[in-house]
Amino acid sequence: MAEKNLTCFKKWDRSWSMTFEKPYIKWFRRQAECFIQLPGPSYQYSDEDKAAIIWEADDGSYKTYTYQQLFMEVNRFANVLKKNGIKRGDAVTIYLPMIPELAISMLACSRIGAIHSIVFGGFSATALRDRIQELSVEALHYL
Repeated sequence: MAEKNLTCFKKWDRSWSMTFEKPYIKWFRRQAECFIQLPGPSYQYSDEDKAAIIWEADDGSYKTYTYQQLFMEVNRFANVLKKNGIKRGDAVTIYLPMIPELAISMLACSRIGAIHSIVFGGFSATALRDRIQELSVEALHYL
């Protein structure tokens, strides 16, 4: 799977290695020489109609985002963040359950260079408060 989705200048030696003597696992040696190509405004992505996210709810309903739809949603939310004064280096806390909008929010923060801290929706108010205070958060995204 990695060979299909990563573009590498030099191929890794091994995909992973581990030892049982002490807890030690290392993934993708020479990984810094690989990158993932994601769709961008000046890049025609050949698989834009393929599913990027397939999410299934507890009730069995599901939602699918293609790469093109994901790209559009990430840009839309990145613009919402920018219009609300969030800029590169600002901290944003994302307090959402495991829904597609969590990934969209995270990717939008990355797109504009904002630091993001994810607090999953099941965490307590105290845990949320502590994370907000630790980062001096500029914005909180919640549902």
